[in-house]
Parts: sequence; structure tokens; C-alpha cells
Amino acid sequence: MRYKILIIDDEEMITELISSHLKDCGYDTLIANDSGMAMEQLKYNPNLILLDINMPGTNGLELCRNIRNHVSCPIIFLTARVTEQDKINGFGFGGDDYITKPFSLKELTARIAAHLRRDERNIEHNSIFTFSDGLIVNLSKRSIFYNDKEIIFSKKEFDLIELLIKNIGQVFDKERIYELVWGYDASGDSNTVKEHIRKIRTKFKEITDKEYIETIWGVGYRWKN
Repeated sequence: MRYKILIIDDEEMITELISSHLKDCGYDTLIANDSGMAMEQLKYNPNLILLDINMPGTNGLELCRNIRNHVSCPIIFLTARVTEQDKINGFGFGGDDYITKPFSLKELTARIAAHLRRDERNIEHNSIFTFSDGLIVNLSKRSIFYNDKEIIFSKKEFDLIELLIKNIGQVFDKERIYELVWGYDASGDSNTVKEHIRKIRTKFKEITDKEYIETIWGVGYRWKN
């Protein structure tokens, strides 16, 4: 697996330098030189984000908070200075680490590798969901079994299940589900979500005689606790 690193900095020379180095290290890279470009690049699901704090317009802290509404990958701030309050603010906005400019590319690469290893361990640890009725959802293997009988779902059906099961109890409206599962620039509308949930419920019902996705009328859907 080649990890994707999103580099966000308004200085093109810096993004190009870091991108070239990381490609030499075996990573795929995405580049954004402003907040709009950064949000657009999220559709490619980066595994880690390097984010300059001193961005024009929407600053790095605000941008970090916006990004956190869409992705959970590690975010490392790039900044010219770091005080204790800077760190407190950054962690409060959703950042995971800081590296101070000017920095060595070796140190940056080591920080990136460490965060990716830690994130991979967390993903593996949280990839299997088991329920008392015999349902097992394995996110890493993208498989679902009920009392040793596999239930087959399409890619988008599984993606939708994964979103809800990783946020058990949280309610998502159709529009939000569509954005997160299908992407910002997908062709279609949120009614697609309703049809996919109908199919998911039918498949579960045939094997388990249960419905795991609950409709909160007037609000949206959630995975039952």
C-alpha cells in the first residue's frame, strides 16, 4: 500500500520540495496551496496531512477544524514558531503534531512514518465489530458474517455500513452520508442513500431477521446501539 500525503502550504516552493522528497521515499502526494484546494483534495482520502498554520485567508487552525469534519487521519502542523499556547490551540483544533520551520526532511519523514504506523495500529485494533447476536463486521477484510454465514454487500453498501458502524449512535442525514460515501463531486443525489439503506436492510433481514440501521424520522439514520 502506498500512503497518500496531502501537503498544504501557500508557498509553492515548499509544497514542491516536500512533495518531491516524499515521492522519492515511496509516498504518493497531493498538493494544495490554499484552503479551497485543500478541501477539494480530501476526496482522495489522504492518509496523513501536512498543514501550514500561517495560511492566507482561512488560517491553518480553522482549516484544520474544517478538515476534521471530514477525515480522521493524522495532521502535522508546519509552523515557523511554536509556543506552549500554540500547541494547546493546535491540539484543540484537531492537530496531532508540530514540526517547526526550518526543518530537516529526515525529521519530517521520520515523524510521518511514526504517525502512519500509529494510525495503522489503531485502524487494525478498531477494525472488527462484534455483537451479542452473532453479527461480526470486519472492516479491514470488508466482510460481514452472521453466525458463520457471510452476508454479501456491494462496495457502496459496505462503505455506508462502515460509516455508520464506526460512529455507532451518531445520526447522519442523507446529504451528509452522500457526501462522505459518494464524494463531493459525485453525480446523483441523496435519494441514492435511501435506496442503498433499503437494500442493506433487506440483506440483513434475509439472514438475521433484524434491522441494524435505525431511521430517526426527520433527522437521518444511525447504527443501533
